[in-house]
Amino acid sequence: MQFNTKIAIVIRTDLEAWQKLNVASFLAGGIAATFPECVGAPYEDGSGTTYLALIGQPILIYGADRAGLSRALERALARDVRPAIYTEDMFKTTHDEANRAAVKAVARADLDLVGLALRAERKVVDKILDGLKFHS
Repeated sequence: MQFNTKIAIVIRTDLEAWQKLNVASFLAGGIAATFPECVGAPYEDGSGTTYLALIGQPILIYGADRAGLSRALERALARDVRPAIYTEDMFKTTHDEANRAAVKAVARADLDLVGLALRAERKVVDKILDGLKFHS
């Protein structure tokens, strides 16, 4: 199945494994919360046990250094694509309000990005992430 949109998450490659998983999880949640139409139906197994719904289209995971993340953020904003972001400072907080305060305290040019996620038309996402490679 071909989707008109693409979901992509970009993770800073120098993070610890647990941090990468944490960042990807939070960012995917931001996509699901902002675009509820991308969430599929709940699952059910052959025994009738039901499970939560998942995002219903592939999520592509890219790796980047600090400069690559900053470039992707600027490209997204220049194309009117509002991304979800995760910053280094958010690892030091314990709840959503503190996360938002940590981001609010820093100008965009000074954000220490560790990840971002976006959903937009396929070609737009490709232009935003041009030059980045899939995370390995």
